[in-house]
Amino acid sequence: MAVHKIKKYQSLKILCSVWFWAFVFLLTGPFTYGQFAASSADTSRGAASKAVVYPPDSLGRRTPRGTVDGFLRAAAQGNFQRAALYLRRDPAIKKKQNRVKQARALKALLEVNGNIYPYSWISDNYEGKKDDDLGPNLDRIGAVKVNNESVDLILESIKDAAGNPLWVFSTQTIERVPLDSTQIETSTLLSKLSPKLLEDNEWGGVPVAHWLAMLLLIVLAFMIASLLTKLVLRLIPLVYYKAGQDPLFGIIRAFSLPLRLYLAVWLFVFCSRKAGISIVVRQWFGNLTLIVGIVAVLLLAWELINVISSISEKTLASRKNQAAISALLFLRRALKVAIVVFGIIFILDTFGFDVTTGLAALGIGGIALALGTQKTVENFIGSVTLIADQPVRVGDFCKIGEITGTIEQIGMRATRVRTNERTIVSIPNGELASLKIENYAHREKFWFHPLFRLRMETTPDQIRYLLVELRTILYAHSKVSPSPARVRFVGVGDDALKLEVFAYVDVSDFDQFLAVQEDLLLRMMEVIARSGTGFALPSQTIYYSRDQGFSSELATEAADQVRQWKDADALSIPSFEPEKIESLKDTIPYPPEGSSMRKNATQESVQ
Repeated sequence: MAVHKIKKYQSLKILCSVWFWAFVFLLTGPFTYGQFAASSADTSRGAASKAVVYPPDSLGRRTPRGTVDGFLRAAAQGNFQRAALYLRRDPAIKKKQNRVKQARALKALLEVNGNIYPYSWISDNYEGKKDDDLGPNLDRIGAVKVNNESVDLILESIKDAAGNPLWVFSTQTIERVPLDSTQIETSTLLSKLSPKLLEDNEWGGVPVAHWLAMLLLIVLAFMIASLLTKLVLRLIPLVYYKAGQDPLFGIIRAFSLPLRLYLAVWLFVFCSRKAGISIVVRQWFGNLTLIVGIVAVLLLAWELINVISSISEKTLASRKNQAAISALLFLRRALKVAIVVFGIIFILDTFGFDVTTGLAALGIGGIALALGTQKTVENFIGSVTLIADQPVRVGDFCKIGEITGTIEQIGMRATRVRTNERTIVSIPNGELASLKIENYAHREKFWFHPLFRLRMETTPDQIRYLLVELRTILYAHSKVSPSPARVRFVGVGDDALKLEVFAYVDVSDFDQFLAVQEDLLLRMMEVIARSGTGFALPSQTIYYSRDQGFSSELATEAADQVRQWKDADALSIPSFEPEKIESLKDTIPYPPEGSSMRKNATQESVQ
């Protein structure tokens, strides 16, 4: 049985590996416009390259991106006289050059056997890309197949009459393009299957059939990708029957949606080329496929964060490590925020927005932005402080300022507290870090501290009885800590005699404490009732009695005693002499007469 389980586990590991490498293959495959073989961004943009501004070219040939866009627009309109101006005229070419024919042939090659990088991956800088493996005046923008051989499409920077840069298709590219477009096989699967009506009508310089085919491919590619991924997910439990309970299966599910999206993009790009859809249409959808690819990768990261954090959270919960759980939840939210930020930056860059340069160019606006986000930064730092110092953790019952409740979430901006009224209070972390926080969750015992107010007519013996019996309850109760456990007569009030109880209940749960407190109070109420006294109410009592008047005999005795002290020079006013204090020391016995503690002390002294 153990061997069988090991084999099943190994099978699941193999499936995880296959799933992962399938995604990597699609991510780096050769059918995505060659996108992942090239740099994903134009890193050559910078202040130095933007310092020089050249006058605009009527054909838009100042940058590689402008040249590609201009050539495709002219070719789509059938204006090959204009398209020819994007090809370099080089007298050194031995064969006679006809740029119009070459422009037509290049367009035909791109339609059936070529691809061009998405616009966002083509430099929009005067100097082109600087981080590729080509020369300083050369840029690669795609590839075509000529006689079953892949040929790079290279743009070359030349100077116009005024010395300004112009980007055109290079000599080495033009040399490989046939002079006669009729020599190129332009018959495609789409042209054979599409109705003549859709081929004859054009939109954007391209037959309507190509646009409709592209939309149909989007739907079909996603349906096929969804079917394949769902089929794999259905087959896995057949191979490993405990897949639904295995954490590794969660990782496989994390790959499901990203892989489905990327597989759909892969099928879409591959089939659009094989079907012979126009390069103009494919280029128009190029950035869209790139964005979907980026979203797929970000979704994969998002799902993996969810799966890994969920597994880790369960492990930490089994170990009752609440501190680590709080840090884990904070880290998960921080990573997700980072994914969203990076996703926005990548997508904006795909649409041609230079985010880095834009942020650097904010200047005073950046200072204003920093001031505007001051509270956000303060709250973020506050959240980091809460995670690091851990005055509270998720699940802790605490008092924050005037708010009492249970911590439900420590977020990037605020902490959510569930109050006893079941409402949610959000406290900004910057403010929370500066508030007084009383955390009840870490109490190992609860303070039992009632104050009994007894009737004024309670006698001293009744009080002595209560002191003994109430202490007996504390010492005898199994849930009360014996040290300290005290009951004291602490004072005489205006309307009551006060007995104070001070003890700790050995429970860590508040509900358990309430139950023990209830039991103790009921037992103590029974003792007070048995003593013959009762609880005092806040009141005033008027007693009508016959006044005994002033005692002249006692006053005479007191005056005689004072006179004797004076005659003997023994009046201890304003203070007692040290000899007098020493003679009085320990003359009042304590514990008092009749106390069991006094009896024990006497026996110990005899022994």
